Amino acid sequence: MFRTALRNVLAHKGRLLMTMLAVMLGTAFVAGTLIFTDTMGQALRTQNSKSYADIAVTVSDDSAVGRGYDHGANHTANTPALTEDARKKIAALPGVADARGVVSGFAGIADKKGALIGNGFSTTGTNYVPGADGTDPRYPLVEGRGPRNAAEIALDTRTADKGGFKVGDTVRVAVNGPVMELKLTGTLHTNDPRVMAGGSLAAFDDATAQELYLSPGRYASLDVKAKPGTDDAALLTAVKQALPQGDNIEARTGRELAAEQDRMIAQGTKILNTFLLGFAAIALFVGIFIIANTFSMLVAQRTRELALLRAVGATRRQITRSVKVEAVLVGLTASIGGLLAGIGIAVGLKALLNGPMDANLPDGPLVIAPTTVLTALAVGVLVTLVAAWLPARRASRIAPVAAMSAVEQPATQKSLVVRNTVGLLFAVAGLGALAAGISGKEVKLVGLGAAALLLGVFVLTPLLSRPLIALLAPVLRAVYGTPGKLAQENAVRNPRRTAATASALTIGVTLITSLTVIGASVNKAVDDSTDSDIKADYTVAMQNGTMLSDQVATQIARTPGVSAMSPERTVPVTVGGADDRSEWMTAVDATTIDQLATVKIKEGSADALRQGKLLVSAARAQSAGYQVGDTLAVTYPDGSKGSLTVGGILEANTALAPVIAPDAVVGRHAEPGSGPNKVLVKGEHGATEQLKQALRDATGGNPLIAVKGDKDIRAESRQAVTNILNMMYGLLGMSVVIAVLGVVNTMAMSVFERRREIGMLRAIGLDRLGIRRMVRLESLLIALFGGLVGVGLGILTAWAAVRTLAGDLKGLSTVVPPLQILGFLLAAAVIGLLAALWPAHRAAKLDILGAIKSE
Repeated sequence: MFRTALRNVLAHKGRLLMTMLAVMLGTAFVAGTLIFTDTMGQALRTQNSKSYADIAVTVSDDSAVGRGYDHGANHTANTPALTEDARKKIAALPGVADARGVVSGFAGIADKKGALIGNGFSTTGTNYVPGADGTDPRYPLVEGRGPRNAAEIALDTRTADKGGFKVGDTVRVAVNGPVMELKLTGTLHTNDPRVMAGGSLAAFDDATAQELYLSPGRYASLDVKAKPGTDDAALLTAVKQALPQGDNIEARTGRELAAEQDRMIAQGTKILNTFLLGFAAIALFVGIFIIANTFSMLVAQRTRELALLRAVGATRRQITRSVKVEAVLVGLTASIGGLLAGIGIAVGLKALLNGPMDANLPDGPLVIAPTTVLTALAVGVLVTLVAAWLPARRASRIAPVAAMSAVEQPATQKSLVVRNTVGLLFAVAGLGALAAGISGKEVKLVGLGAAALLLGVFVLTPLLSRPLIALLAPVLRAVYGTPGKLAQENAVRNPRRTAATASALTIGVTLITSLTVIGASVNKAVDDSTDSDIKADYTVAMQNGTMLSDQVATQIARTPGVSAMSPERTVPVTVGGADDRSEWMTAVDATTIDQLATVKIKEGSADALRQGKLLVSAARAQSAGYQVGDTLAVTYPDGSKGSLTVGGILEANTALAPVIAPDAVVGRHAEPGSGPNKVLVKGEHGATEQLKQALRDATGGNPLIAVKGDKDIRAESRQAVTNILNMMYGLLGMSVVIAVLGVVNTMAMSVFERRREIGMLRAIGLDRLGIRRMVRLESLLIALFGGLVGVGLGILTAWAAVRTLAGDLKGLSTVVPPLQILGFLLAAAVIGLLAALWPAHRAAKLDILGAIKSE
């Protein structure tokens, strides 16, 4: 039977080609993902080990969160600090070769047009620490020298190249205030992962970096280098004893930090791996429909052959085993091709990220692990074997005598009833889970319900095919006459085959539709909340989400054309009571905030802020148990204590924080060196380009500071949603390609098994054009059927998801974009027509007499 299976695979290799391609594409996705993530993880770990190669012990000051990072410097007068004296003390310890002080924060570099180089979250500033030879071993010089005073700066080579800077040029750089114009004294090399990922590095002299990010003479961390032969654990103990004592000071060995970074890298690559493999699983799931369809058609076409084998003594088990062996051979062959294609995908993806996308991943050899090879081969074989299981069982049930007189055994009424019953049960269970998930706001339950509903509909597609295709039949008959009528009859002749072919396309259309509807719903909610919640014409904030300097807020207040402005400053406090808890309060200008944002009071006084009281959102009041009139005992960041009264409960507003306090009351207690998170601005004449430019000028032209109006906020939100959707569409592209192969495969095999019928049609007068049109219209009907079911399921699942998430985004409701939905159906129609080009051409070219004589 093995030789029989091998002979059948070789004899039908043309008809198995599309199936092999489907399996190959799915396994290529799996193999490419595993190879790429393994290669990237290995390269990052190698780079990480180099970063900590010379560091025996690292000492960090958790309170040294510099300006340009998070919430400003958390240091107070009573907090221990890593000073120059502490560095010298550690450097003098036995076994210490060097102790380097480190200062870092954000630093935006403007190109010659004033635009930010890199992205705001990876624009790094640090201190350049020269040794006896005037160079810093951490940042090897490529050209020039390091900075020596506050008027000088050095840049990494990639940033200098991007900005077109050369040694001696003037560079415009800023932290969280006005721009500084500094002389470029040198370019340097760095393996900092933030810079390697497309960021920038600006190096200042020690004193300037401390002044910009912390305070004079203070470091955020110390990197200790050991002398040869020194034990790291013993050195760690000595360093801890020499350090100033405090909860904010922590010392760890370089090996511990390297191991921790390795764990973070492994976790990151695992998340990426899981994400990509999820889409690979979708592609393989689509492939299952094609494989099952192909083997079902092959079994049907070989009915007489299989019956003859039964007649000469083959058992049912042998027939089943024969079909399974064919599946294994097909899966193994396709998996080997998929593995090779996966290697190409991994290489291409790395080249894409390092090329056009400028991700600058670290160099390293391609990692093809034995587990990757085994996984790719096992997945391909297993998927093919699972998909061929039902066709193999059907093959074993062919009766020797009854099969001799029939080309194909129709599905029994009992099997169709069982299938429809199972499908109905899945669909009802899915709808029930969706309803329960929506009412309980359970995202996981909604996901399970959507999956069960999809499975139920897939099982029911043979039942749905006749009525849905019948809807389109009158149009085809009216426009195309006899070919249209024949196409409609052929499409519903074998509902199972039509359903399997259409379902492969349905999966992709369902996911794409649901993502599109969710994206449109989010965009509409953001647009509506921007219109209703924000009165300010412009919002001024750092692009990386860090704090502005107080100087910027002062300059904005003095800008001509500004009628009202309010800084929003985050002030963390500790609320006393039975259990102390942290609360983040946002300080605003009590006299102007109602001109800049919509302040709707559900309960309490609208003048609460002017009275020195708090305003709390309804959601926060419910979660924390706050009520109007409650007095909160608070401890401020500067250590002082006070009490605040809840003066009102706010309706939901995306522009306002959950807890709002008057800046005049709590702002003076903010963390030292901290500034506002953003500034809301109202213009005398509304939003004008003149005011926008004036605000840019007020920020000193800082490339890290963004001045955004309503249109900018909407555009930014839409761009973020569009980027996510485009990425999803791209990852789903493989499943759509496999679905197209399925349509081509089904039509080609249908033409083969209907050769006699096509010959008879030609003989009674249907010309070549009519034959081509019949095949194309049949493919069109199948594709449109899959598209219609996919669009319906996609809209339903998106509606359920939006209803579940409605409480997390104000104004979120289901929005169905009609043009895009119509575009998906049109795309399905085009796919059907294109997929039929080759089968239709083959059908039209059949010799009439040869086709009539065929069996």
